[in-house]
Amino acid sequence: MSPARGSSPEVGGADAEKLADGGERGRGTWRHAAFHVATTIATPAAYAPLPFALASLGWPLGVCSLVIGTLVTWCSSLVVASLWQWNGDKHTSYRHLANSIFGPWGYWYVSFFQQVASIGNNIAIQIAAGSSLKAVYKHYHTADDGDMTLQQFIILFGAFELLLSQLPDIHSLRWVNAVCTASTIGFAGTAIGVTIYDGHRIDRKDVGYSLQGSTASKIFRAFNALGTIAFSFGDAMLPEIQSSLREPVRMNMYKGVSTAYSIIVMSYWTLAFSGYWAFGSGVQPYILSSLTVPRWTIVMTNLFAVIQITGCFQIYCRPTFAQFEQQVQAKDAGYKARLWRLMYTSAYMVVITLISAAMPFFGDFVSICGAVGFTPLDFVLPALAFLKAGRLPESPVLRAPAKAIASAVAVLFSVVGALACIGAVRAIALDVKTYKFFHDM
Repeated sequence: MSPARGSSPEVGGADAEKLADGGERGRGTWRHAAFHVATTIATPAAYAPLPFALASLGWPLGVCSLVIGTLVTWCSSLVVASLWQWNGDKHTSYRHLANSIFGPWGYWYVSFFQQVASIGNNIAIQIAAGSSLKAVYKHYHTADDGDMTLQQFIILFGAFELLLSQLPDIHSLRWVNAVCTASTIGFAGTAIGVTIYDGHRIDRKDVGYSLQGSTASKIFRAFNALGTIAFSFGDAMLPEIQSSLREPVRMNMYKGVSTAYSIIVMSYWTLAFSGYWAFGSGVQPYILSSLTVPRWTIVMTNLFAVIQITGCFQIYCRPTFAQFEQQVQAKDAGYKARLWRLMYTSAYMVVITLISAAMPFFGDFVSICGAVGFTPLDFVLPALAFLKAGRLPESPVLRAPAKAIASAVAVLFSVVGALACIGAVRAIALDVKTYKFFHDM
């Protein structure tokens, strides 16, 4: 049966209040919010493909797409944060919020796309983590390349994430994500520095910026790039993060989001522009693969990447885990609940690891995840919620432009999501023809 409009389909009103204000939630500060938001958005898997996305679009369209993506998602995040308690009830998940505003279709809309975003994101970043671990391994086996494959590193990373998956909730990850936020800054700073260093070493006459391939290839690569940019700003977890904060919740979330975006803007734009400048049209989908010297800094950058991905993976596990936890908590408690948790987290990790190992096409998963998962949740739905929840300005002078902008964002990014999905599916189809399953990239 579909959840009734205005009711909580998963947690009743009293329980929702408890989750928001007590128990394991409602204790975080705006700094914790900044850690969580920065960890979920600013991952190496989000940074690393940006220069390649710009190379697929060219300077004018690439820069415009990156700037627009930043502004729209920042404003969308503030809109979602403002709606957390818009009707008097505290909404502890994106699904609850969508149900309260749109009714049952909103609940199922978010449930579907949030799972797509979460699972797709974790496949992409697990491939990125395995690639970074292998790069560090190869640094110490330059003579013989070593015996370990990418798939083995993906499995090792998956085993470690299974251990972290036993932590009960997002708030329990606050110090993990503090370390991850520091690693985000370390990754961005080191990657930018090495990119500029390599760019100066390269003969600039050999670097070109023209779009490569046939007309059809250029168009599909541009579609793919739009999905990559959407992925880079993906954060389908804002209400879940907000429900872990103490009062004043809304103000703490505003400060946390804005602080996280300050880090994101400085690092994203700098790495995207410097990476495209340094390597031009020949830049690799994962920027670290384009770097050559100094080797010790490349090792350090890859280690920063793995540390950061560790926390991001955990944040995006939680919507899937929540689906199981509601059933388990209603039936069992104590050691039985912990046993059930071990079982469903193990099943989740096996599936994610198997897909990541079988099809390690990092750039393709980034694009399709951005197109199908994050675009509906981070670009389209906040604009619709802004209109539906009556957040338009009272002034007639401002009301019409605000309504027009929100409507334009919803329509434009619905089209962008569809085009990006087409480009991503085509790229995966081409890669499946080129590489065998479990290919050691």
